[in-house]
This record gives sequence, structure tokens and C-alpha cells, in this order.
Amino acid sequence: MSVLQRRYDIDWLRVIAIGLLLVYHVAIGFQPWGVMIGFITNGESWSSLWLPMTMLNIWRIPFLFFVSGMGVYFSMQRRSWKELMVERSLRILVPYIFGMVCIFPISVIILQAYYHWDLHYAANAGHLWFLGNIFVYAVLLTPLFYSLQKNLNGKFVTGLKKMLSSPLGLTPVVILFVGEVLVIKPMPYELYAMTWHGFVLGLLAFVCGFCFSLCGESFWHMLRAWRWLFLVLALVLFVVRIFVFGFKTPGFLLAVESNVWIFSVLAFGSKNLNRSSKALSYLSEAAYPVYILHMIFLFLGSWLIFPLTWVAPLKFVVVLVFTFAGCFGTFEIIRRVVFLRPLFGLKIKARQPIIHKNNQGLAQA
Repeated sequence: MSVLQRRYDIDWLRVIAIGLLLVYHVAIGFQPWGVMIGFITNGESWSSLWLPMTMLNIWRIPFLFFVSGMGVYFSMQRRSWKELMVERSLRILVPYIFGMVCIFPISVIILQAYYHWDLHYAANAGHLWFLGNIFVYAVLLTPLFYSLQKNLNGKFVTGLKKMLSSPLGLTPVVILFVGEVLVIKPMPYELYAMTWHGFVLGLLAFVCGFCFSLCGESFWHMLRAWRWLFLVLALVLFVVRIFVFGFKTPGFLLAVESNVWIFSVLAFGSKNLNRSSKALSYLSEAAYPVYILHMIFLFLGSWLIFPLTWVAPLKFVVVLVFTFAGCFGTFEIIRRVVFLRPLFGLKIKARQPIIHKNNQGLAQA
């Protein structure tokens, strides 16, 4: 099996997407409806945040499913299907169960304490629902993915590569997501967590992400060549949504806009981010634990800051900094403690050989 060059742009985009997730969740605390979906909310809303939030919300979660499908493709290149299942179980299932039992309930207790509700513990996936979905997808789809990988010269893969070497070849991809909306009729479209809409949409995005990576450089070259078209089209659809339809935008238009934003982000990422750095190495390792932990520090920051008489924008910045600082500070502990690493999806590092110096020279212990 050929060795593939690592796509650092996908690593960068994954890190950026996790960062945007944290910013978005902090912003929910400044919306009047935040408490309705289980967030601590500030007494003073900040309505100006809603415009960037509504732009992000229709593509940020689907994008993570696309990237997860791509990640499976690259993991397959150096693992058998049994090794892949073991790796997915350790990296996804273990943190999911641990987070459901030990992490998310802490944030719920903070929420209950802030609003003086009765305190009670209950295992709950909460924001970690995403991990449960992608583990199920990996289990269901691994046989199909390995079959496609073994038949790279078959008619299906050859036809797929040819189709996705043209921007028009993305039309069937968009149609799949439009069909999902027309069949399931989600209300609202942005409600992904623990819904059939989120499950089916995530499944489609996971498969499409795998297929994009399967097509190789011809697909990425096409995206880069047409990146400005995707960006302009996404902006036009966003403007039409805001100024023409508002809250009554048809679901099929949201599905189209969501996909075009994703194509645009992938295209510009491929053009500008496909390079390694020490910062990327650090952030790539940190992204998973930060995602798992962030609700605890978000709620702690909200509990401490929201009762103050500061203006909303200042509170937003302080809670955001508190959340990032708490997550990365805890990550610095996790990455150094061997037994904690697998609980947060990190690989257990191999023990480094001890070098002894003696009269005969150097010998490894």
C-alpha cells in the first residue's frame, strides 16, 4: 500500500473548527435562548453576535463530520480493518464513555448550582454526542471503505474520481444533503445533537469526506481552482438567507449553502494551510482534550463573570479567555500523565530508551 503525504491542511482545519466551536458556545451565553438549550446565559444579551453565529451554524458541525471521514481514510493507509477498529475504540469510544460519565455531568452540576436548581448527577453525552456518532459511522462503514480502498481501479472509484475532478461533480453531493432535508424535515436545520437529522447528515458528510480523500489530488486541484467561485456563491446564499428569507429560509437552501461553505473552506485550506509547524503539532494534540473539557470551563467562567456589572462584550472576551486558558492548562497536565492520556483520546507515548554512559562508550538500557 502506497505511503501518502500527510495533508496538514486537514489538521489545521480540524484545529480551527474546534476553536470556532468554543467561540460559538461562548457566544450562546449571550443569546436570550441559551438557557433553553442548557447554557448559563448573561443577563444582558449581545444581539450583534447573532449574525456571525448564524453564518457558522449551518456548516460548522457538518464540516467536522466531513473532516472525520477524511481522517478515517488516512488512518486506513497504515492499518488493517481490525487495527482500525481497535484504534477507533481507543481514540473515540473510551473518551466518549469517560466524558459521558465523568466530564459532561460536571458542567451540568455547575449549571444547576448557578440557577439554584436541585443538584443531581446523571451520565449524559451532552456535547460529546458527536463522538458517539462518528464511532457508529466507523463501525458501520469500515467494510465499505476497505472494499473501495482495495478496488481503486474499479469502475466506481474511477468514475468517482472523474466526477469530482469538476465542480459540477459536486452537484450529486449537494443533492444528497438536499434530499436528507426534504425527507427528515428538521426544525430547525441547525439542531444536530442527538436527532435523526444530525445522525443522517453526519453519516452523509462522513462518507463524502472519505470519498473526497479517496479521489486524491485531482479533487483537491479542482477545489483550489474554483475556490473563489465557492466563496462568492456561499456569500451570495448567505446574503439571500439574511435579507430575503430570514428565519423562514427553506431547508433545501440551507443545505446548499452549508455545502458551498464547506467546499470553500476546504478549498482555501488546501491552498494556504497545507504545511507543517510546531504550532500545528501542539494544537493537533490539544484539540481533542480541549473539545472534551471546554464545557466545564465555559460554565465556570460564566458562573464567575456573568454576575458582574461589566458590559456584555467585555464579559464575552473574559469568558472566552478563561475557557481557553482552563482547557489548555488542563491539557498540559493531561499530556504529562500516562493514565489520563487515553481517557482524552491521546496516544500513550512509547517509553524513551535510557542512555547510560560508561567507560566502554554508550549503551542503551
